[in-house]
Amino acid sequence: MGVKVIQPLYDRIVVKLVEQEEEMVGSIIVPDIAVERPQFGRVVAVGNGHRTKLGTLTPLCVKEGDRVLLGKYSGNEVSIEGQTYVVMREDEVIGVVGASTTLVA
Repeated sequence: MGVKVIQPLYDRIVVKLVEQEEEMVGSIIVPDIAVERPQFGRVVAVGNGHRTKLGTLTPLCVKEGDRVLLGKYSGNEVSIEGQTYVVMREDEVIGVVGASTTLVA
């Protein structure tokens, strides 16, 4: 993933925002400011996990390289060297895009 910009602590992750293309409705271009929609990003760093009340460390479900869906106002945006990142808790992630999941019955 390259050079780590920020090392998040505990259950926090760092997500690099991915630019979205403009949405067109018919021949009208809908500007980003008028559209409320979630954002996509790529996880570039993860913390070491969530600490339970008993003190045990539970690893995070997301990992570096995962493409994630996050809410428009999730986490805290940080701009470093012209690149926008979001530092957020893992539980603020809406979902992992393209993840292969195994359902346990």
